This record gives sequence, structure tokens and C-alpha cells, in this order.
Amino acid sequence: MTPPTARTWARRGHTPIIPVRGRSQRRLSIAALACCKQGERSRLIYRPKRHVDHKRGGRRSFTWTDYRELLTAAHQQLGGPIVLIWDNLNVHKDRRLREFIDTHGWITCYFLPAYAPDLNPVEGIWSLLRRSSQANTAFTDPDHLMRALRQGLREIQYHSNLVDGCLAGTGLTLTTSRQQGQ
Repeated sequence: MTPPTARTWARRGHTPIIPVRGRSQRRLSIAALACCKQGERSRLIYRPKRHVDHKRGGRRSFTWTDYRELLTAAHQQLGGPIVLIWDNLNVHKDRRLREFIDTHGWITCYFLPAYAPDLNPVEGIWSLLRRSSQANTAFTDPDHLMRALRQGLREIQYHSNLVDGCLAGTGLTLTTSRQQGQ
């Protein structure tokens, strides 16, 4: 909940100070998919998750079942097959998630090279989010942070040109198998 610092100001000779309460041990996670389909507007599909039982040994990040549910919801929202391009997060390579992907013909999965965040359009989404709804904000509690994140992500969702910019920022070109054969 520590705020990312952007620009601020203060009178000359006075250091700007943003008071921040102690670090919270509560965690929030967000998984997102930047989606594009030729001839349609780009889309952002995301799922936030609040981790409440981490002190009792619970996981403090998304599980393979959370990603499975995100992929299933994306398939329903997009109404077609999904070509998934993922980074090398350990949960993305989980055996059970790989089995789920392999048993469903509507998902094709590729992995980005290791240590290549510049090829991941979702990293651009997180950058936009940090510079807009999170910048210079000291969140009072996890609910305040979650509201700000949801609002920021909705803003990005409604402006598909932002998602287009994040996709274009990777430098990757999207081709269909028909185009590859020509």
C-alpha cells in the first residue's frame, strides 16, 4: 500500500512529505489479459483477488485454479478460441494448469522468453495503472486500494487505444496461420 511517487510540489526550501501509515501485511493480486482480435477493439480482462488468510499458511498469490477461472471467463466473454502468450511465472507452468490447457482445444499457449517483460503487454497496463490511479496516493486501507485499482482498470478498459498502445509497445506483430503460410 506504499504509494508510487510521481510528481509533487512544495514551497521552495520545504521537502514534500506524503504521510503513509505502516505497511500492511494484507495482499492484493490482479491477473490480466490484454486481448486483441483482428477487426475488433482490443479488450482488457482482469480479475482482482484479496488474500485474507495468508497468516494461516494460505497462498499470497494467484493459484492455478484462479488462472483456470480467468481463462474460462475470458473464453466466454470473447466467444472464441484463445491464443495465450504468457510469461514464465511458475504458476503459469504448473502441471495442473498445463493439463487444463492441453485438454481444452480452445486454448493455444506460447511462452515468452525468460526475463522479457518488454514483450508482455500486461506490463504496460501495470505501468499505466501506476502512473494514473495509484500515483501519489497514500491508501488508507486495502479496500481503498482495491477501489482505486478497479477504477483505474475500468478506465483502461474503456479506452481500447490504451490497450492497443500496450500491445504495439511490445513490437510483436500478430499474424494468423493463413498469413504465415503466404
